[in-house]
Amino acid sequence: MVSRRKFLAQTALGALPATLGIIPLEACSETNSEKKLPEEVLSPMVISTWDFGRKANAEAWKVLSNGGSALDAAEKGVMLIEADENNASVGYGGLPDRDGRVALDACIMAPDGNCGAVCSIEHIMHPVSVARKVMEDTPHVILVGDGALEFALSKGFKKENLLTEKARLAWEEWKVESKYEPKINVEQHDTIGMLVMDKNGDLAGACTTSGLAFKMRGRVGDSPIIGAGMYVDNEVGGAAATGLGEAVLKVLGSFLIVELMRQGSSPQAACEEAVHRIVKKQAGYENFQVGFIAMNKKGETGAFSIQPAFTYALKTEKNDNVNEAGAFLKK
Repeated sequence: MVSRRKFLAQTALGALPATLGIIPLEACSETNSEKKLPEEVLSPMVISTWDFGRKANAEAWKVLSNGGSALDAAEKGVMLIEADENNASVGYGGLPDRDGRVALDACIMAPDGNCGAVCSIEHIMHPVSVARKVMEDTPHVILVGDGALEFALSKGFKKENLLTEKARLAWEEWKVESKYEPKINVEQHDTIGMLVMDKNGDLAGACTTSGLAFKMRGRVGDSPIIGAGMYVDNEVGGAAATGLGEAVLKVLGSFLIVELMRQGSSPQAACEEAVHRIVKKQAGYENFQVGFIAMNKKGETGAFSIQPAFTYALKTEKNDNVNEAGAFLKK
């Protein structure tokens, strides 16, 4: 026979899970445990910096349309621009440093948070692919200079001359005065930054550049630095930067944008806040450009810059557009 005290104790304990919103273990049937919420149907999409991002998006889309991953799409997309000899700010055809050397920077980041980068690598057509090898085949995140080149050669990459005749002539002309001045929205300090969402809703990103034209030898900007030139968090979203790398580095712009989105900001509001942070803290912003793009897990995007005329390319199943971002300074 159960005593009154024991009965009341058992009754109280039995009621406790319901009070706390907890389902007692014995109430969980096998059928209930196998139930799943309907999965949201996500559409692949790609966003990248500048007008030439449209060509890169199309290349990335080839991967996505065949069911490929966001990581593969991001790599393939920016590789197209790295190999374009007519682009003076990325890869082959990029304007050299003040010593006439074409030194490249790139990074890549996967949905699982793994990442890789190379800085000041010479003679390699596709630094983003070397960055991926750093990510996948080494315990490191960044390799630089001759070490990055040696690693690339060990992985079968071909050593090439990346200084085109057009870039060489531009360098010879620059040497007459040897004066360095960053120019707003001129392809002397730009980059290709790309963010990709695949059909599974996974996010990846890549960023690659030849850096500032006629820079000091060994200079590295924001583009290959995870959290500055590009950052992806598969739970939240991703961001990428373009423009004067030193300004982006000082605020870790891409990481800042992702963290703002984590706290509830839209991609657009987060990009605007990152630009405002630069304007507030860095003198001389009237004379240089920085632009940001962002994408969250919902497929919402944003873009903003200091100066007008920053453009970005957006590719979805229904749209393939180049748009001008809003700007802090007006035309």
